[in-house]
Amino acid sequence: MENKAEPKVAPFVPKTGYNPRELRSWAKKTGFVSDYSGEAGTSGSEKFEPFHHRGRGSSSSPKIEIDPTRGVEIQPASQGGVLEENVRKENEPVLPLNGDGERKVGLRGNGVNVNGNGGNGHGVSAVAPVTEEKDEENVIHGDGEVKVNVFPEGVDFGDGGWKGPSELKCGLKENPGFVALIYYGLQHYLSLAGSLVLIPLVMVPIMGGTDKDTATVISTMLFLSGITTILHCYFGTRLPLVQGSSFVYLAPALVIINAQEYRNLTEHKFRHIMRELQGAIIVASIFQCILGFSGLMSILLRLINPVVVAPTVAAVGLAFFSYGFPQAGICLEITVPQIALVLLFTLHLRGISISGRHLFRIYAVPLSATITWIFASLLTAGGVYNYKECNPNVPSSNILTDACRKHADTMRHCRADVSDALSTAAWVRIPYPLQWGIPIFHFRTSIIMVIVSLVASVDSVGTYRATSLQVNSRPPTPGVVSRGIALEGFCSILAGLWGSGTGSTTLTENMHTINTTKVASRRVVELGAVFLILFSFVGKVGALLASIPQALAAAILCFMWALTVALGLSTLQYGQSPSFRNMTIVGVALFLGMSIPSYFQQYQPESSLILPSYLVPYAAASSGPFHSGLKQLDFAINALMSMNMVVTLLVAFLLDNTVPGSKQERGVYTWSRAEDIAADASLQSEYSLPKKLAWCCCWLKCLGV
Repeated sequence: MENKAEPKVAPFVPKTGYNPRELRSWAKKTGFVSDYSGEAGTSGSEKFEPFHHRGRGSSSSPKIEIDPTRGVEIQPASQGGVLEENVRKENEPVLPLNGDGERKVGLRGNGVNVNGNGGNGHGVSAVAPVTEEKDEENVIHGDGEVKVNVFPEGVDFGDGGWKGPSELKCGLKENPGFVALIYYGLQHYLSLAGSLVLIPLVMVPIMGGTDKDTATVISTMLFLSGITTILHCYFGTRLPLVQGSSFVYLAPALVIINAQEYRNLTEHKFRHIMRELQGAIIVASIFQCILGFSGLMSILLRLINPVVVAPTVAAVGLAFFSYGFPQAGICLEITVPQIALVLLFTLHLRGISISGRHLFRIYAVPLSATITWIFASLLTAGGVYNYKECNPNVPSSNILTDACRKHADTMRHCRADVSDALSTAAWVRIPYPLQWGIPIFHFRTSIIMVIVSLVASVDSVGTYRATSLQVNSRPPTPGVVSRGIALEGFCSILAGLWGSGTGSTTLTENMHTINTTKVASRRVVELGAVFLILFSFVGKVGALLASIPQALAAAILCFMWALTVALGLSTLQYGQSPSFRNMTIVGVALFLGMSIPSYFQQYQPESSLILPSYLVPYAAASSGPFHSGLKQLDFAINALMSMNMVVTLLVAFLLDNTVPGSKQERGVYTWSRAEDIAADASLQSEYSLPKKLAWCCCWLKCLGV
């Protein structure tokens, strides 16, 4: 039998014009490639317009590989290993130019052999003139630009970019069944337990609240998280995101708590400070609503990019390094095992599957906290923290004798039976508005929270974008993002009325749960929110969570804040991380974001009371270096400049929007267009308001929201 000759592959001919390495690293994640500034040593004239295509094909579609030496697409052909390559020839038609002389090049033009089922019979396809199509392939618009579909249908890039529909077990609009709904719904919120319940354990004792007050605030936070999550799933972006108290609001709350006028309060200190926080949160929330519903957020979106989001979110976690291990170090016998366990479950055992579920990866925080809590209870019952003539309840008399004074902190932070929340909390208690009293409104605290609400909005913008890619959908339109931010403002108004001490925003950690479980159903999040509301009515649930030893809570927060830093920096994947421009901006923003507040925080507070070391940085607002003669303004400026995330946002925002850089280099967020969403019925059901509710919000259409 005569052997057929193998098809010859043309030699690689160097091709100039663009750097294919950048195409592989950035286009897959963002959906388009713009002109590169050449700062990193390359330049290009080809321009790829943004076009995000929903994958409706099979995930078995072949992947497009780009040879780094010549910049052409090479397609694996058949099992024989023959390569098909798309080579431009001299006599081929030239694509049209746009107004500025740039040629628009398509990765999936008509006549280009992508799926291996076309060509000239020799495995080589030439670029043919592009014509209009109705299936969202390559479309020529009036300005001569060719819209290209960068992502082939069903392609799984596997490196943090777009993934095909087969990656998810349950899509955004799917119903996995009642039993699965309950399981995955509870799973979502158990994995977020650290973010939902640990903030009151830090705030309330500093505010002078009792253990019962801590339990009440925790129950209030659970209630508000359930209500606001349901509202967001119906009226917000409609993405499966959990709303709740965020660490973004913790730093400004600590600044207000440590104001000079509140340090020496002894009577009703907790209620007075809580009412002050409520008033500031309500004012900031109204500003956030105006920002969203007025359409100003759509304009601001043009200036918010990964280079701004990444250091800002990272600074939120880095701001609390003085609280983390210094508080955890009081009880090393408890906190070191806690940190070791959560890292063991999250990293070393993350690949272990039990009954097809990665339990260690999903329940790393609640599982490690439960084990360590039991261990702390055994140490307490065994008398490890019993000291002669010292009351285990740590009354004020313990600090009067030298023998007990040195053990007071250990007993207060390490014992598992110090809290009396379980014995004092009622079985049934429904949180209600104004439960702490009428909110107090002051200019100085309101302006602080207004600026912080901008930081929370920047955090949410990055979360919306990343989550839309995780659920295999196009990014939302600027109008949908504005609607989500406006609803977050409305939810924060509820938080101010009910008195949770912090505003409500999107919890970034929720993305980790979706990525792990591959379940992105809205119904899962909604049913979990219903359970959260029911749990908030049981007073003993909040009391149980309030009984966590303080050192154990500090150890968990060490991991949670570190995770916040990592999630923030991971946003850099949507831009060119190796770019000197981006590295400089992020580095300078983080350094100045830590260093400038240290300058403001070095002014020691004037007080007869000795503040704990971790609270000293938040007392700078009362005695900082800025003095204008207006006490309200002085307090606000000193407070804002003493917060790491605010300074980091200002520096990153200023540099990223003034230093020249291409869209590709900056990783500019590309949002869907309203007409593209309107043309796809499936996308309309993902982002549009429910039909039964849309009629009452028709007035928002004029705002593009």
